[in-house]
Amino acid sequence: MLNNLPLLLGAPATGGATAGSSGSYIQILMIVGVFAVFYLLIIRPQRKKQKDTKQMLSAVKKGDKVTSIGGIRGTVKNVADGTIIVEVDNKGTTLEFTKSAIGSVDTASAPAKAAKEDESKDPSEKK
Repeated sequence: MLNNLPLLLGAPATGGATAGSSGSYIQILMIVGVFAVFYLLIIRPQRKKQKDTKQMLSAVKKGDKVTSIGGIRGTVKNVADGTIIVEVDNKGTTLEFTKSAIGSVDTASAPAKAAKEDESKDPSEKK
């Protein structure tokens, strides 16, 4: 029973130097592969999303329709360095948000463009 102990512990039978070195290369390649997949599936898309959000917030201007991360919708009345003043109803009620609290921006010209494109289409194409 004690004669089989080295086999149970995973000791190499013969030529352990070559078998051990190729095994370590495979382990290193596996670790590098895991990091590559991690980068491609998690880090890269997150950086792209952060870049797009930063670009969206820097392009906010007066008249844009915005939605906060809390779901409050309104029209931008004033843009300062780190804050945005948003009118939330027709009575003139305004709220001040930090730029990072804005979840999405619908530019003022986007709805007008969409309406023009719909009007210019052939009526027979509409369903």
